[in-house]
Amino acid sequence: MRRPPLHRLRQFYDVRAFRSSLASLEALPQFAILGILSGLVTGLTILAFRGLIEFTLHLLLPEGPDAFESMSLLERGLTPIAGASCIALYFHLMKGQDLKMGVAQVLERLSHHQGYMSLRNFIVQFVAGALALISGQTGGREGPAIHLGAAASSLLGQRLSLPNNSIRVLVGCGAAAAIGSSFNTPIAGVIFAMEVILMEYTIAGFMPVILASVTGTLVVQFALGSESLFVVPSVGLSDWTEIPFIVLAGLMIGCIAAIFVRGVEALHPRLPGTQSLKLILAGAVTGVLGLGIPEVLGIGYDTVNLALAGGIGFFLLLGILVAKLVATTLSVSLGLPIGVVGPTLFIGAVCGAMLWHLSQSLGLSGTHPAFFVLLGMGAMMGATLNAPLAALMALMELTQNSEIILPAMLCIVVATITAVHGFKMKSLFETQLKLQGIQLEHTPMRQVLRRVSVETLMSTRFVRVKARISRAEAEAVIKRNPIWLLVESPNNPTFIVLAEDVARYLGEQANEDINLLEIPAIRRDTSAISWRATLDEAFDTIAHHSVGALIVTRMPAPGVTTPVGILLEEDIEAYSWRRRD
Repeated sequence: MRRPPLHRLRQFYDVRAFRSSLASLEALPQFAILGILSGLVTGLTILAFRGLIEFTLHLLLPEGPDAFESMSLLERGLTPIAGASCIALYFHLMKGQDLKMGVAQVLERLSHHQGYMSLRNFIVQFVAGALALISGQTGGREGPAIHLGAAASSLLGQRLSLPNNSIRVLVGCGAAAAIGSSFNTPIAGVIFAMEVILMEYTIAGFMPVILASVTGTLVVQFALGSESLFVVPSVGLSDWTEIPFIVLAGLMIGCIAAIFVRGVEALHPRLPGTQSLKLILAGAVTGVLGLGIPEVLGIGYDTVNLALAGGIGFFLLLGILVAKLVATTLSVSLGLPIGVVGPTLFIGAVCGAMLWHLSQSLGLSGTHPAFFVLLGMGAMMGATLNAPLAALMALMELTQNSEIILPAMLCIVVATITAVHGFKMKSLFETQLKLQGIQLEHTPMRQVLRRVSVETLMSTRFVRVKARISRAEAEAVIKRNPIWLLVESPNNPTFIVLAEDVARYLGEQANEDINLLEIPAIRRDTSAISWRATLDEAFDTIAHHSVGALIVTRMPAPGVTTPVGILLEEDIEAYSWRRRD
């Protein structure tokens, strides 16, 4: 049964009103709905991604998806090479612009493309990330998961034709839901999204991100259960004499984090060859290292659990640390589509286990190995990603133990200060973007302008007129009480003129034929911009075209563009100063 035209019109109006309400972050109920939708979409995406990986690994590794140690020597050497070769072949068939992946790609799209991500890029990350993890490459699933969550949420916003400021929020929602559902840590997902992805904290921005993280985590918990990835006993600071050792741990792990990031920075431009050759080389290095130290293969969370229990000797830990550090540094430098959050937790856990052995030799016999392993995990993640708060929240949620917070805060802060300020190191994601020649722009003014759409400030009090009009037409237009006249001429650029200037001219002159190109009035050249654009985009458009105003347009039908508002340069500047104050 066909719906009556009035119902369809009301439905269209409601959708359009919903989109328009998202022009400002003040529309909390609408953004709450978006957060929940983002969490659902991301949760289902992560379930599909993890399901493919874990199902395939269970076929290859009957003892468990992390049990690469159970492989024969030949299998451990050849599997990473075969996987890297498949990725290289897959990349060869894809377009170049679709091959950028991971958290760095999310940041780049957010900074320079308002968070718009393509379906092809989503598919490439899904397939390549799954191939990398199935073949035992030394990486985590969190990086691909963040990319997939952000891309899925961005595509959701594009499908709903939402304004660009809300698509940016959806990208943060997708990243939060991905982290929350990957680790079963919804709070850490929220902090990671605000600290690393969006790089700002606002009340309005928090709400949808929180809802997305909670929803995505619940979706995955419903399907896979709520068990933690790690077996963590209840540990905490047992004696004040441990504090100097905690500081030492932070210093040591800060140095290792700097070695890792500086290694990527040094190797990336110095490794010759085609992309295919680089990928195969990365797989070959991982395979060779896996021959002697199989713990280097895959995500390695089984090794982390063993370290938490104190089940690995000091010298084996040292070998694992060196092998994992070398393999991960080369894999990231050579462009394998792996996540780096997992490796930072792994490396930090191994460092912490080594520090526990050292503490035993110094007489701190009452300390549980999990204490230093957890500190190492948080410190390495915080220092490498320059995300100390996200690392702290992740530890708190993984352990469900408030006693770890105080020592973890100290260790994470010392490690982050050591790496970032002692070695003048940027986060790994910023370093990756720098190597691609991409600079993130996160000035206070930019952040303010990116939060809202042009619809927030545009004036709708305008009338479209031709350049030459009769006196009667001009008087009729002025009676409509507009602020601006939008003057369209086939032989001249579109411009705007103040209605009060036209009214003054009508009162002073008796001409019947009026040429708005010639009367004494303040005129402003214009350029067009979509209603979906942010004020940040509007500011750039004004500067690029050297105009004084923008005509905000909608497309009610394909190929038809209609002006719906006028936005002035001084309105944008006044808004940015008002919000910053």
